[in-house]
Amino acid sequence: MDILEVFLTAGFWAATIRIACPLILGTIGELICERAGVLNLGIEGIMTIGAMAGWMWVYQGGDLYSGLLFAAFIGAMFGWLHSLFTVHLGLSQHVSGIGITMLASSLSFFVFRMMLPSSTTPPKIVPFQPVNIPGLSDLPFLGEALFSHTPFTYMIFAIVPIVIYVLYKTPVGLAVRMAGENPMALEAQGINVLSIRTGAVVTGSALMAVGGSYLTMSAFDAFFFGMINGRGWICVALVIFASWRPGKALLGALLFAGLDAMQVRAQQFSAGLIPYQFFLMLPYVLSIAAMVVMARRASYPKALLTPFRRGERI
Repeated sequence: MDILEVFLTAGFWAATIRIACPLILGTIGELICERAGVLNLGIEGIMTIGAMAGWMWVYQGGDLYSGLLFAAFIGAMFGWLHSLFTVHLGLSQHVSGIGITMLASSLSFFVFRMMLPSSTTPPKIVPFQPVNIPGLSDLPFLGEALFSHTPFTYMIFAIVPIVIYVLYKTPVGLAVRMAGENPMALEAQGINVLSIRTGAVVTGSALMAVGGSYLTMSAFDAFFFGMINGRGWICVALVIFASWRPGKALLGALLFAGLDAMQVRAQQFSAGLIPYQFFLMLPYVLSIAAMVVMARRASYPKALLTPFRRGERI
């Protein structure tokens, strides 16, 4: 099989969708935070603790759907902590975000070791299973590529149009966007900017944590150290690539996932002639190149990274 023929295989597109899922949620969560004017660099840690929390909930006897809610709750708590430092106290969003990442990652490993001190291999759970959609899963090519995934996967793709509708068609979405563009104007309308920003960071962080839990509850069946592997930082870059628009964020996540799925297959075709590290770095290099091109035309939220204090002009 020629490497170009990989694009014609249903397995490639199915793998692209699976790889994209945690990136989609992480990117949408980061996008919501930044549209409200708050950079959330705690995403890497929040995805890590979301992966651990959801998995641990199920491992301790909970069901999968309540595990998702628990992961979202834990992510929301770290989002609230980030908003406390950045929105209410006006501290550096960069420093707070890095601190949240370090705290959440370390706490994940600490809790894992406290709960399972003698475990040498990652214990497993029964994750979400693929479901067959009557009439669609049996379609040639499309059935395997698009309609043979877990319910978790379909929920993630359903979240994107919901976020688009809320951001652009509802008063709440308008308030979130105004909080990131012109918080003084929002305050003049009698709307509490601090509450809007806090709600956006809490909601976005909950989505990030659920994105992390996809890895342990749908893609894999265990939690292990380093499994997030920089996906959070990729999501931050994808927000810039998408120019802070949810629809473009979805396309960007699928593009990166497609490159990642391709590099795995490209390693097989190289037959050892090219070091595998070259293929591992390829998606990141191409993503950076695409981001540089797109970022030149990006229109970022005007009040991003700017603390808001009542009565003080920005």
